[in-house]
Amino acid sequence: MSGSDELRYQADERAPGALTLGLGLQLALITVAVPILIPTAVMRAGGAGESYLGWAVFAAVALGGIATALQAIRFGRIGGGHILVMGSSTAFLGVGIAAVAKGGPAMLASLVVCAALFQLLISTRLVLFRRILTPAVSGTVIMLVPVTVAPVVFRMLNEAPDGSPVHAAPSIALVTLLAILGVSLKGPAMLRLWAPMVGVVAGTAVAAFFGLYDLDRIAAASWIGLPDAAMPGFDLDFGPVFWALLPAFLLTAVIDSIRAMTSSIALQRVSWRRQRPVDFRAVEGTVTVDGLGSLLCGLAGTIPNTTFSMAASLIEITGVAARAVAIATGAIFVVLAFLPKALAVVLAIPGPVVGAFLLAIVGLLFMVGVRMVMQDGLDTRKGVIVGVSFWLGVGFQNGAIFPEFVTDFAGGILANGITAGGLAAILMTLIVDLSGSRPARMETGFAVSALPAIREFLSRFAARNGWDDAMADRLDAAAEETLLSLLRPEENTEDPERPRRLRLSASKGEGGAVLEFIVAPGEENVQERMAVLTAGAGETPVEQEISLRLLRHLASSVRHQQYHDLDIVTVQVNAPAPAA
Repeated sequence: MSGSDELRYQADERAPGALTLGLGLQLALITVAVPILIPTAVMRAGGAGESYLGWAVFAAVALGGIATALQAIRFGRIGGGHILVMGSSTAFLGVGIAAVAKGGPAMLASLVVCAALFQLLISTRLVLFRRILTPAVSGTVIMLVPVTVAPVVFRMLNEAPDGSPVHAAPSIALVTLLAILGVSLKGPAMLRLWAPMVGVVAGTAVAAFFGLYDLDRIAAASWIGLPDAAMPGFDLDFGPVFWALLPAFLLTAVIDSIRAMTSSIALQRVSWRRQRPVDFRAVEGTVTVDGLGSLLCGLAGTIPNTTFSMAASLIEITGVAARAVAIATGAIFVVLAFLPKALAVVLAIPGPVVGAFLLAIVGLLFMVGVRMVMQDGLDTRKGVIVGVSFWLGVGFQNGAIFPEFVTDFAGGILANGITAGGLAAILMTLIVDLSGSRPARMETGFAVSALPAIREFLSRFAARNGWDDAMADRLDAAAEETLLSLLRPEENTEDPERPRRLRLSASKGEGGAVLEFIVAPGEENVQERMAVLTAGAGETPVEQEISLRLLRHLASSVRHQQYHDLDIVTVQVNAPAPAA
């Protein structure tokens, strides 16, 4: 439903309170098990005590809720402004277990803080990732998210206590899935909002009929409580164990940053009625909160947070992308952390119900990734990158590729499909980018007076590449219209008190040239204004409207990436067809 009029409430709109709370509860039900199960697996496998395990789970749930609510805001460089749920990162499973086993929770805390600080550094230099954060890479990472959770989902479909009827688990899973699909596909518009919840309730009712809903667990849990253990402190010896594990933690932080970027882009694609370019300022804010959440987790001594894109699937079903849903989800997380009985109600839901629920959600998430890959077309190079990276991720995730080597390498970091496939896509994208021709560059003032220097620069560039006068004129015209489109009406001349610089690079691409304009940031997005112009809407000044129309005619593609520090406009100009 990317850019669809079927969206009932887009990101900046306010949904009714009851609906917001209900969808927040659904999102919490989807993801609350993650910050419970991941720290549990790490602490138990690493040999931490049961008392500390309670603290690690409490901290993970509470801090995940705080970070989820923080993601919904847009305050400077903080927050992505979309429904981005935060929870414990599966990518840190292997390295987390190694840290706890070799150095205890204090070692884990020290390494997580270092990884989080590195992630915050990445968020301030996100512009450096612009050449690898392509739709192909982002879409591949999103497509691999269902692959990594698929084994857990399929295993949960068959979970049933010993002595249960053979047909209990299949019946529960089937009722849950049919209820979700039936309401989503054939239900009235209002009921579709609650399709996931309807499926969970129906499946849980069938589970209760078979006696598989764990009421004893709920009865044994206290209403309000805090764990007995406290924060573990830090291991500040910086011995061999720390230096041996630090590279793996930093690499995992990079992968989590890429995942946060792709999740932000995926949510932007489904959170607005009209298709709009990716707002990389929102992506920067998402990665910043991801790093802040991980820093808090490190200080508390638990597994770092990561950003989930599961909400994209829920938006596809419900048509509600209002960011207040994320605030409600975060608040529910925090409340659940202090209510052991409420956590028990969620954890008592049997595996077949949760498995069928996730099966529907991750299926839609996979298609979000496919649409991201296809959004700018799919040529041979992109096809190779996406296809090979995806299947490498599948192979590593299932232990089918060099399992002996993968298990021992960097704490088993490549055993995660998102990590392995994401790294493969990034490396192949970098190879393609670095193997291209070296671009020509120039720097000048950001004003109309810079046009003569730009014309001379592009004339030399065209001559060096053997293009005729027609191509040189097209480059000249495209550069002029791009500059005029970027300039605000009051910026026709350089302001000596507030100088803005323009860096222009030109490189030879397939079928023509690629011009890249880098300037200080502005408020409007050229790419979005061109889309509005196509739709016949907007209030663009006449002079800029003419420039936009000419640019649309001269360029085969225009991509405007807006960051907090820079605006980058990439213009693809194809060579004119030879005369008949």
